[in-house]
Amino acid sequence: MGTGGLGSVVGDVLGNRRITRLVSAYAAFVLSEYASWIAVTVLAFQRGGATEAGVVSLAQLLPAAVLAPVLARTVERAADRGSSRVRLTGHLVQATGLAVAAVAAAAHLPLVAYAGAVLTSVAVVTTRPAQASSLPSVADTPEQLTAANVALGWVENAAIALAGILAGTLLAVAGPWLTLAVGAFLMIVAALLVAPPREGRTGRVPERRDEAPAGEEQSERGSVRHNEAAVLLLSMLTVQWLVVGALDVLFVVLAVDVMNAGEDWVGYLQASFGAGALLASGLAALLVGRRLGVPILLSALAQGVALVLVVATGEIVVAAGLLAAAGAGRAVLDVSGRTLLQRAVPPHLLSETFGALEGLSMGGRAVGSVLVPVLVLVGGSDAAVAGVAAVVVAAGLLAARPLLSVDGKATVPVVEIALLRSLRLFTGLGPPALEGLARSLERRDVEPGTTLIAEGEVGDSYYVIGRGDFHVRREGRDLGLRGRGDGVGEIALLRDIPRTATITAETDATVYVLDRESFLTAVTGHDRTRDTADVIVEQRLRDEDPAGPRTDPEP
Repeated sequence: MGTGGLGSVVGDVLGNRRITRLVSAYAAFVLSEYASWIAVTVLAFQRGGATEAGVVSLAQLLPAAVLAPVLARTVERAADRGSSRVRLTGHLVQATGLAVAAVAAAAHLPLVAYAGAVLTSVAVVTTRPAQASSLPSVADTPEQLTAANVALGWVENAAIALAGILAGTLLAVAGPWLTLAVGAFLMIVAALLVAPPREGRTGRVPERRDEAPAGEEQSERGSVRHNEAAVLLLSMLTVQWLVVGALDVLFVVLAVDVMNAGEDWVGYLQASFGAGALLASGLAALLVGRRLGVPILLSALAQGVALVLVVATGEIVVAAGLLAAAGAGRAVLDVSGRTLLQRAVPPHLLSETFGALEGLSMGGRAVGSVLVPVLVLVGGSDAAVAGVAAVVVAAGLLAARPLLSVDGKATVPVVEIALLRSLRLFTGLGPPALEGLARSLERRDVEPGTTLIAEGEVGDSYYVIGRGDFHVRREGRDLGLRGRGDGVGEIALLRDIPRTATITAETDATVYVLDRESFLTAVTGHDRTRDTADVIVEQRLRDEDPAGPRTDPEP
């Protein structure tokens, strides 16, 4: 994608009807997911106050967290046969759960409504993995594939903010039941949009194989727990998810109890928080290659200060603005924390570390949802808001010195980041993953005539060309030159086959070497990159290299 900008993304998405349908389905899904969450929280608050709202939030989160790994494996197996059935089934189950919840809410059967909400939340965890696995089968080019991923990110952030407005309006008109009914309708729309296309993967990228002995694997898992940088950053990121879980309930407490603004403002406060996060997410690119300790600390303190000021103000509109600032702080903390985690943790531990983060994120959100009712019982609504603010501020202050120390020791591979940004294969990686991959590169200078890769040999590395030109030949045929901004060697690694071409240095050159394990971790561990690699490999095997052969040497 690179420098195409908004117009390029929109053009690529609208130029492919199947991608347009997929993005539209995702917009309907996210709108339904977040608007329905607000409606269920309001319903629980009406019946049992903050305590019941927190318990119901926990009931929705825990089953989804427990079943997520099992469902993820199901989605992965289904991907080989095409994932439209998985997505269609997931959306239909979500629609059924929300329809049950809507009817039960209208009939004043809250326990049945909660059960429908739990069913929906469990089915929700299938949507994103299934969607990721379907992208290669609907994209015609790597540019379209990248544009689709960029568009999906925009859609998610925008839909979160719009969901608050939608929920607020529907709550004002008729209450939770109508919001849930509209959520069910949106899920049906999403199901209809994903049903028609026939999907079949154009090729398969093998799963990353973990060949380490069981004892060695367990040792690596244990080393994450004993890595001070990993523990510190995982703790900070878990705290910010605790704040998200607390706000799920606090939006209701603030709008109804503290400011008496009405249930519709529950949605509007959510929209403000989401809008702040959406605006701040645009700053992510500015964080790549920079020191991150100070941004993490400032964003944590900004969230705490904004929440304290929310308690101090009696104006709901001012509170909405402050929550937008809190949302911006949360977005910056999330991106900065993940990026620094990539910098500070050894590459071989990253998979385990981010796996731990997913579980801690769900756990932090669950703890936050039950923390608020406890604080309300102890000191009232104002104390609940202030207590959550105190947690995030205290976390920032306690982590300040060790965080700055970790940041100071972490490497920032600026040159390598810039080089990776120019490669088509990695355009789908976000800032944290891109920077983590850059840290794994090893520079190597080569002389003219050096054979970098020999056809038929076993592949053990991927090469990123930083300087100079390399000649590519396959079965005696000349396939042109490759230079800076090109990567070579991915086919043998991804398909587990011998090298398919010979690549020889034509000039003095510099390459950056990525070992097999780090390459496969980066590609197969990130859906967007894996799917882009799938398309590139297929085109290169057909001698349709998406980079295009270069015939003129670099100056």
